[in-house]
Amino acid sequence: MTSPKYDRSVFINCPFDAAYRPLFEALVFAVYDCGYLARCALEIDDASQVRIEKVEKIIAACKFGIHDISRTEADAATGLPRFNMPLELGIFLGAKQFGRAEQKNKVCLILDTERYRYQKFLSDISGQDISEHRGDPKQAIRVVRNWLSNATPKSMVIPGGTAIAERYALFRLELPAMCGKLRLKEDELTFNDYVVLVEQWLKLNAQVGLTAP
Repeated sequence: MTSPKYDRSVFINCPFDAAYRPLFEALVFAVYDCGYLARCALEIDDASQVRIEKVEKIIAACKFGIHDISRTEADAATGLPRFNMPLELGIFLGAKQFGRAEQKNKVCLILDTERYRYQKFLSDISGQDISEHRGDPKQAIRVVRNWLSNATPKSMVIPGGTAIAERYALFRLELPAMCGKLRLKEDELTFNDYVVLVEQWLKLNAQVGLTAP
C-alpha cells in the first residue's frame, strides 16, 4: 500500500554548497507552501549509512523529484565536475522505469540554468521537458509551483508563483528574528532546522487553496 506521505513527498536533488543555497532554500519553501514535503540527503546525518543507500531510500519514499543538473563547472580543487546530480536523476528515472507499482507513478522536474543547455552535456535525456531557473530564486519558485499545481487534486488551486515568491520574500525578512528567538544563527541552520522554521512560519501565515468551480 502506498504511504500517504509518499504522495506528498518531494525529493530535492541539487548542489548543497553556499553558492547554490539561495536557490535551494527557495525550492524548499516553495515545496512546503504548495502543501508538499521536501526531502533530501541532508536530512539524515548517519556515518554508519553509505550515502548512496541513503539517497536510494529517500528516492523510494518520494513520488516527486526535483533534479537540478545545472552544476557543470569544474571543481576548483580537483579541476573535475561533480556528477552526483545526474547520478541521482538516473536513480530516480530507473525507479520509475523498473520499480513496483507506486514507483512507476513517480513524477520529476528537471532544472537547468537554461532550457536547452543540457543537450551539450546530458544528451541521453533529450526529449524530456527541462525547465530553466536562470539562477533566480523567484523563477525557481514559479517553476516548482506550476509543476506541483499540475499534480495537485483538481478541487484545489495553488496560489500563483508570484504570490508564493512574495511570501518567500516576507519569510526571509522575518527569518533572522525567528532564528534569534531560538538562539540559532541563520548561516548555521541545518536542513532540518530550516524546515522547522519554514513549517512554523507557514502555520502562522497559512494560505488557503481556492476550491475550483
